[in-house]
Amino acid sequence: MSDTIEEKLKNYRTAPFDARFPNTNQTRNCFQNYLDFHRCSKALTAKGQDTAPCDWYRRVYKSLCPISWVQKWNDQLEAGNFAGKI
Repeated sequence: MSDTIEEKLKNYRTAPFDARFPNTNQTRNCFQNYLDFHRCSKALTAKGQDTAPCDWYRRVYKSLCPISWVQKWNDQLEAGNFAGKI
């Protein structure tokens, strides 16, 4: 992992501004980062690589998403009926 990514993760406080989601409502941003984390983890695990770069997405969705949503999505993933495409 490059030094700049490690430094960004070390200094991480809360989700930065994302130009794809300029509105006050950050629901879509939350869900997109949740999907990106799981896609990243799945892709790197399939290649046999370290999934540490995916931590950025995890930190962003954990700071934006309500815990109840994340728990519900995790339960849906385990049950195999999650609506998102991972």
